[in-house]
Amino acid sequence: MIKIKFFLLLVFFLGIFLFSNNCPAQTKTPSKGEITKLSKQATKYLRTADFEKSLATSRIALHYAIAIKDDYLIAKTYNIIAANCEQLSEFDKAIFYYNKGLLYANKTDNDTIKNWINNNLGNIYCFDRKEHIKGINYYKKALEYSQKTADTSQIVFTKLNIAWAYFDIGHFDEGFPYLEFSNKYHKKFGKKSTIVPLNMLNGMYYGHEGENKKATSYFLNALKLGNEGNEKSNLSYSHQEYSKFLLKNGNYKKAYENLALYNKITEKLYTQEKLKKANVAGINLELDEYKREVDKIVTEKELQYQSLRKSRIIVVLFIITLCVLLLLLYSLYKNYNFKKKANNDLTLANEELLVAKEKAEEASQLKTQFVSTISHELRTPLYGVVGITNMLLDEHKELAGSPHLDSLKFSARYLLSLVNDILHINKIEENRIVLENLAFNVSDEIISIKNSLSFIAQSHNNKISVEIDPKIPEFLIGDKLRLSQILMNLVSNALKFTKNGEVIVTANLIKVENKSHFVEFKIKDNGIGIADVDQDKVFEKFVQVGRKDNDYQGTGLGLAIVKRLLELFKSSISLESKIGVGTSFTFTIAFEYDPYETNEIINNIQVDLRSSQIFKILVVEDNKINQIVTKKIIEKNNCSCILVDDGFQAIEILSKESFDVILMDINMPLINGFETTRKIRQKGIGTPIIALTAFTKDEITEEAISAGMNDIMIKPFEPVKLFQVINDQITKQKTLTNANASRFIFADN
Repeated sequence: MIKIKFFLLLVFFLGIFLFSNNCPAQTKTPSKGEITKLSKQATKYLRTADFEKSLATSRIALHYAIAIKDDYLIAKTYNIIAANCEQLSEFDKAIFYYNKGLLYANKTDNDTIKNWINNNLGNIYCFDRKEHIKGINYYKKALEYSQKTADTSQIVFTKLNIAWAYFDIGHFDEGFPYLEFSNKYHKKFGKKSTIVPLNMLNGMYYGHEGENKKATSYFLNALKLGNEGNEKSNLSYSHQEYSKFLLKNGNYKKAYENLALYNKITEKLYTQEKLKKANVAGINLELDEYKREVDKIVTEKELQYQSLRKSRIIVVLFIITLCVLLLLLYSLYKNYNFKKKANNDLTLANEELLVAKEKAEEASQLKTQFVSTISHELRTPLYGVVGITNMLLDEHKELAGSPHLDSLKFSARYLLSLVNDILHINKIEENRIVLENLAFNVSDEIISIKNSLSFIAQSHNNKISVEIDPKIPEFLIGDKLRLSQILMNLVSNALKFTKNGEVIVTANLIKVENKSHFVEFKIKDNGIGIADVDQDKVFEKFVQVGRKDNDYQGTGLGLAIVKRLLELFKSSISLESKIGVGTSFTFTIAFEYDPYETNEIINNIQVDLRSSQIFKILVVEDNKINQIVTKKIIEKNNCSCILVDDGFQAIEILSKESFDVILMDINMPLINGFETTRKIRQKGIGTPIIALTAFTKDEITEEAISAGMNDIMIKPFEPVKLFQVINDQITKQKTLTNANASRFIFADN
């Protein structure tokens, strides 16, 4: 295969070499500035009626313009040549060159040159060929281009020509609007060279209208300005038109004098010698055109010859390529047999991979089920441990300072936090966490975390210090629960690895952008520190740095959760540490500060003060310890409690008694909480049912709602939160009952 590729490259470069040898050598490109300068010089000669020099200069400029293939300069040069022919009364030639110029002008985006050539064609057809309609159409086309370029000066110039064309055939009414426009704007935008024709045309119009005094004034002004200026052709036309006006009014003497002056100026402009020399220059131009046509034919023949040579080369290359293809086909045939064998091996490997994939998916599913089951199995006894610990502390005040009970309560809550960490990291990775917007006080949250971790601090003889920037507003808006989670993990982590030391928690306002207040949090300790080689690992899952065999330090998920929660805040965390000196973690979160919205959030927080009401509550729970804990919590809040062990007992008692609310366990023998709820709803019982479960909320929400449950409480729970939910559900039930009663009364009436 390598030899074949090398052979193909050799053929490719051979083709390039053969083609490149047939390319003609480039000549030096003429300067655009030089060509432009030549065309300006040719125009200058034209204005002074030096047609010989104008044509000769134009010829050189045209040669250069064609050499560099500049369509604009070619069009411009043809326009000058045509203008020379027009002045020499060679109107057919002038039209020929104007049309050639227009052909190249239309290839450009330059509307100015298109305007000039159309205007000049209008001049020939109106005043030389006397084809006024065709000429006026060219003028109007020129007018469109000048309007596109917003060239008011050129608009005035073109409209002046249109007026002259209409006046020349006696259509004064049609030409007057164009003259009127020119009169209005000529002073501001008109060219100095057109002031003489403007006065002459006004004289013609007012002479036609019979306003002889006004007409005479305009004619005399045209003659005066013509004598002062350099445009002698316009002066000759003014004498001619004034002569016609005088003849019409019977002033034969002055008419004759002006006609004589017209002839004199015309003769001076077009002497026989100038015409003869210009004719020679014109013939040279025509020869150039013929030469270009011959060159074109020769070039085409040369191209045909080159094409023939290239065709031969292509045939040779085709034969070579065909040979190469035959070699490739042979190679492909050999490769086919090899690939066929390889594909069989791959098929077997793919089948093994599919089996492995199915096993991996099954293992992942088993992992999810295991996490769910173990969390439920751990939460249920933990609910009992935490509840009974609280009961002991409530019933035996003398044990309030017992270190054993404190340790028991801490251990239970610590074990619960580990379970929560495992579930939490799964939620984050599955993108099931959405940040909330609540009004909170940064200082209160940090102090609360400090107090909750005081036991850990005391066990290691540590001190927790808090430094809050007074510039931080009293209330910010954000997810305070996730912030507390982050700070709790970082502070507890610092306390674990610090003994006889201090952990400092600081919060500083570092930046304000509109409503966003950027608060920088830093948790600094003077503990054992983290080695440089381990600093990149600490945010990974299940990584524990510096752990001893006899030391319990958790699951290694705390910092992994911190990093992922900060990503939800669109933030990141930085770490600075030194062995034996200490560690500091720093992160910044942007919270919203909006006093109006903060007040709205605070005002919308429902504060339920009715927990003193006596409610009759049915508890459906199979775990005896949890029954005791739940009953104690309910009775402590002045409510009555009836306990049943399973769903069938619940259905039986509900057929005899009514309750304000039902607390339903989910995982029960004989019949689970969902099925029990369905049977209760089928009997038409509308009592609010609150799921009291160790499952996570998102695991059972959908099935709970479909079964007919009203809300969900996760064990272990805060009693205050439980009774807030109970009050809300009983209130909603009473509101619904009253609304239904009102509808029945309305129907009876």
